[in-house]
Amino acid sequence: MSRSTAILVPIALLLVAMISIQSGASLAKGLFPLIGAEGTTALRLSLGALILCLVMRPWRSRANLAAWPSLLGYGLSLGSMNLLFYLSLKSIPLGIAVALEFTGPLVLALLSSRRLLDFVWIALAVFGLWLLLPDTSANDHLDPLGMALALGAGVCWALYIIFGQKAGAEHGAQTVAFGTVVAALLVFPIGLWQNGAALFSVDLLPVALGVAVLSSALPYSLEMIALTRLPARTFSVLMSMEPAIAALSGLLFLGERLGAGQWLAIGAIIAASAGVALTIKPKVDPHCIEH
Repeated sequence: MSRSTAILVPIALLLVAMISIQSGASLAKGLFPLIGAEGTTALRLSLGALILCLVMRPWRSRANLAAWPSLLGYGLSLGSMNLLFYLSLKSIPLGIAVALEFTGPLVLALLSSRRLLDFVWIALAVFGLWLLLPDTSANDHLDPLGMALALGAGVCWALYIIFGQKAGAEHGAQTVAFGTVVAALLVFPIGLWQNGAALFSVDLLPVALGVAVLSSALPYSLEMIALTRLPARTFSVLMSMEPAIAALSGLLFLGERLGAGQWLAIGAIIAASAGVALTIKPKVDPHCIEH
């Protein structure tokens, strides 16, 4: 394999992974009228946990009781992140939600450095957030609750990274399977309470399974391959493109049109995120595998 091919293949896999995740989010939004954001999250995490357990067989790993607090924290933050993110999609566009969610790991990365240049990235991120502040005089103003939910998902993403690193040191690749099971156990009762027996409708299974595969099984696998073949900094910079891919996905699949100011806001947050990845050596990876 040539050097250029060795670089281009993992980049292509990472792009496919990001497109898959955002396509899965678009597909998931189509389930909201039937079972709501809570039911959709419950099905995605439950089916995702089942797929990951069948593939990874986490029960074969040795139990480490000392690592369970971190593992529980990882799973609870994963479940909360997914639930808050899907709840935000009820009232704000997909691209905006992903951009707001990105502020969580961005702030986490910035906390590890105190250089003057870092304040440039902070200023860019704040500028992007300022552009997204609701303006009742504009036709494209955003719902404050939806924005708050997306920012809450970003906080959970930061916690997910912190707990994930601790749990991953003990359980390795099995952490994802264990954590997804914990996340499903957290969210499934909420989805069941909201929907009752409707959650078990066979008609929902094909779409729900598609969401689980597109949003979890396929992208997680592709991202892991790319991560092992790309420098961490290159991986992080490429991941910064995800809000733009989400916005395009929302436009193509959901008809979500954004105003010029909203596109500018997404661009500012992407620039801040890419800048952090290029210039900072954080204690935590600002774009640890998500969703």
